[in-house]
Amino acid sequence: MLTIGQLATYAGVTPRAVRLYHQKGLLPEPERDVSGYRRYGADAVVELIRIRALADAGVPLARVRELLAADEATFAAAVDDIDRRLRREIAQKQEHRRRMARLAAGDSLALPAEAVAYLDRLRSLGLHDRMVDAERDAWILVAAQLPEHMGLLMDIKQAQLDDPDVVRMYRDLWDIVDWTPDDPRLPAVADRLVAIFEASPDSGSSEDDFPLAPELVALLDRVFIDSVPCGAALMRLIHQKGWTGWTRLQRVGAQVG
Repeated sequence: MLTIGQLATYAGVTPRAVRLYHQKGLLPEPERDVSGYRRYGADAVVELIRIRALADAGVPLARVRELLAADEATFAAAVDDIDRRLRREIAQKQEHRRRMARLAAGDSLALPAEAVAYLDRLRSLGLHDRMVDAERDAWILVAAQLPEHMGLLMDIKQAQLDDPDVVRMYRDLWDIVDWTPDDPRLPAVADRLVAIFEASPDSGSSEDDFPLAPELVALLDRVFIDSVPCGAALMRLIHQKGWTGWTRLQRVGAQVG
């Protein structure tokens, strides 16, 4: 006859696990002998090994007793059910890992895959991390308001990156990311941006396919201003040349000065 410690050793578990199985009603608890110890026979070792095998396979303890008493058909059906549950849990954990990997790369769970691909393309152009981060934060705000339009919006943004003038605009913005508001090179950048706006048939359109609340527009503009020290000064220069806004770019009249 075996003590609880010996039983646990034979079955490859701990005495604490044996006590837990007693509490759950999975393993009968023998009476104490005259010395005050519980003694176990070979049948307890076999039963404990079966319990451990089921638990190690991922069977919830609440179902172990059912499976120990089940006939072959019932056991097989229960195993299939448990296997389906485990596969769902594995799929969920794999998705969690994918999301954690995106977070580690600096992207956000709040963005759809199309937006993540767009940010990756910006990075591939060698843009400053601060500019890409600002784009990411802005698109998180847009995705929260217009989730159903994000696919089409990202198609438009990807198509824009096929235009060399747009890429040059991004590179201009990359260059100015650390400039001060009084940098003497800033007016030339404003001139180049306005030239791109003037050349684009969509710039300043009165039709807005993706209407944004004024509060969100102001918030998105703030993302740019907060990310680039000279951002507000650049927007003022652009305004002097007949354009207003940043997120919602609009023509305001003839160029000034």
